[in-house]
Amino acid sequence: MEFVLIAIAILVVAVILGVGLLVGRGRRTFRLDDDATAGTTLTRPRPPAPVEEPRPTGATASGLGLPPETEAPVELPPAEPEPGLVFETPPPSAGRLIRLRSRLARSQSSLGRGLLTVLAREKLTEDDWEEIEETLLAADVGVAATTEIVDRLRTQTMVLATASGAELRELLVRELTAVLGPDLDRTLGTGRHEGRPGVVLVVGVNGAGKTTTVGKIARVLVGDGKSVILGAADTFRAAAADQLETWGERVGVLTVRGREGADPAAVAFDAVRTGVESEADTVVVDTAGRLHTKSGLMDELGKVKRVVEKQSPVTEVLLVLDATTGQNGVVQARVFTQAVDVTGVVLTKLDGTAKGGIVISVQRELGIPVKLIGLGEGPDDLAPFEPRAFAEALVGGEA
Repeated sequence: MEFVLIAIAILVVAVILGVGLLVGRGRRTFRLDDDATAGTTLTRPRPPAPVEEPRPTGATASGLGLPPETEAPVELPPAEPEPGLVFETPPPSAGRLIRLRSRLARSQSSLGRGLLTVLAREKLTEDDWEEIEETLLAADVGVAATTEIVDRLRTQTMVLATASGAELRELLVRELTAVLGPDLDRTLGTGRHEGRPGVVLVVGVNGAGKTTTVGKIARVLVGDGKSVILGAADTFRAAAADQLETWGERVGVLTVRGREGADPAAVAFDAVRTGVESEADTVVVDTAGRLHTKSGLMDELGKVKRVVEKQSPVTEVLLVLDATTGQNGVVQARVFTQAVDVTGVVLTKLDGTAKGGIVISVQRELGIPVKLIGLGEGPDDLAPFEPRAFAEALVGGEA
């Protein structure tokens, strides 16, 4: 009887070991390379077959002491789309604002109509000029810029005492263009520099539309013929990384992401390294939204930038601001500039507000140019900022 029990026990152990070996052989772990940071994965756009992602360990890039891999690396399958899959081809950035001008005019022209209505009066009184001031302030133009515009309009309307409606409109467009900073450098630093990709760090507060903006920026760059890598460094929200992957897949762009709660600096580091190794033109890194009142989070943003620059210089830091926040957006911007060197502003949600004057406030008070504006929820509703076209849209009517 004892021999029978021993035989049965041996048989059971053998079966368990056999099943374990079969399951082990069925697993494949993909790594970026021999020393890839644990916890970071590369998401290819629409791979030909689903593969199991590695289970990250959550190691950080603190001090850039990146741990070696504990498993032998397996070569990634070629980054080829599924048969018959056609990526979207976004329109180029040139002329985008002109194409979207009618949309901007529909939501913003109340400012222009209000000003033109007052300026067209036969004789302007002090009450009329106060009305003009109130209209500009309500549009978040700011006190200093409003005073400058009103003073210039006072002088010009004296010269054009019998001006026609078209002449008044041109006068208003010209004066608004002047305060929008037409001479500011609005070039996006997205090109390769000294053999390395341009690195765009996108920052902003919660709810400003940052992750969506990163996806739209990728479309703008792809439309201009650039190769792009996306870095999903907003590791506090798994949905943010998923969302960014979706944006990238639509236009054939790779996305580097980490597990939820992983070190954002580690993910950003690997995204830029992937861009360097693949000789991409641009790496766009999405960072976690943070309250501008939380100093710890702002310090972490500085850390992300320092870690990234171990791989390649950050060529652009874009601050995403919600245009509907008005003057509070200026306060937010000021705090972010203290944490990182912000080089440009992206204003979102301009389609749903008559407060387009925030463009003027941000630029005048911070000395930072608005480089991109979001005019809707469509994938290609992000456009390079052009002062003259923007002023014409604000005023409304025919160009």
